[in-house]
Amino acid sequence: MKNLILGIESSCDDSSIAIIDKDNFSCVFDKKISQDESHSVFGGVVPELAARLHSTALTKILEQCKEYFPKLCAIAVTNEPGLSVSLLSGISMAKILALALNVPLIAVNHLKGHIYSLFLNEKICLDMGILLVSGGHTMVLKIDNRGFLKILAKTYDDSFGESFDKLAKMMNLGYPGGEKIENLALKAKEKKIKFSVPMKHSKELNYSFSGLKNQARLEILKYEKLDENLKSEIAYAFENAACEHILDKLEKIFKQEKFKIFGVVGGASANLNLRKRLQNLCEKNECVLKLAPLKYCSDNALMIARAGVDCFERKEFVRIEDEILSPKNKNFIRI
Repeated sequence: MKNLILGIESSCDDSSIAIIDKDNFSCVFDKKISQDESHSVFGGVVPELAARLHSTALTKILEQCKEYFPKLCAIAVTNEPGLSVSLLSGISMAKILALALNVPLIAVNHLKGHIYSLFLNEKICLDMGILLVSGGHTMVLKIDNRGFLKILAKTYDDSFGESFDKLAKMMNLGYPGGEKIENLALKAKEKKIKFSVPMKHSKELNYSFSGLKNQARLEILKYEKLDENLKSEIAYAFENAACEHILDKLEKIFKQEKFKIFGVVGGASANLNLRKRLQNLCEKNECVLKLAPLKYCSDNALMIARAGVDCFERKEFVRIEDEILSPKNKNFIRI
């Protein structure tokens, strides 16, 4: 019986393939090869390098799951949004597989995939709120009871995760910066450095992290040399203000929307400071906080495969000859 769906994720700098059983959502195969070390020396993702690494890594992973090919009923692949050269690696592989195995091809929006990271082994829940915080996106979403998506807030400039990456680059910590800044912040002792929370007194619901990033830059310029203590103090001040900015806008949104369930997804949702604050916010508003497992907060193919299960049930397939690649977020109307 053909009951397995293979998912491919290559939207940025993680090469990942996973296989899920569409009948019971169990994970049959899951493998990811990170490119962090290769990009770290450049302080960020180099698209051309990412594309070359995807070609090698995806092929290597695929070799490890060939035994499951006879049971595959569909191939799901991230097609938007992301780096064009990275997306192309996954899409090319997906099309070849779908053609060779004579199975349907499913195109999955990367951001929808992140939402499915909350429901990897269960049916998806509709009528809820979502905070999506990653290296490329920051937005607050509402999913209605029909599955349609509404963007309630988004960032004007840098994303939450991107701002951490840029601070890490300013302090020569390497890439990616989220975990490095979070770990440094835990070492802060004096906590005398303070950064103002962006748009604190604005009724605006959208986010902006460029001003906070500039505050950190000006603070760094005050010193001829940054020792470990200064770095930790700056990291703490930055993380505190960035998380407060997220919560400040969410408190305004929670007054307008009475969510019964609120989920947080995306690579930056692994930040424990943010998770703790969100838990307090949800408890205060009698709302259940739903979190993705830490392992699946960052980009991964299991969330793509899981999204593919629902697409398969609805027979939402694309033709192999269709041009499905899009660096922008086009197909983001419903889950």
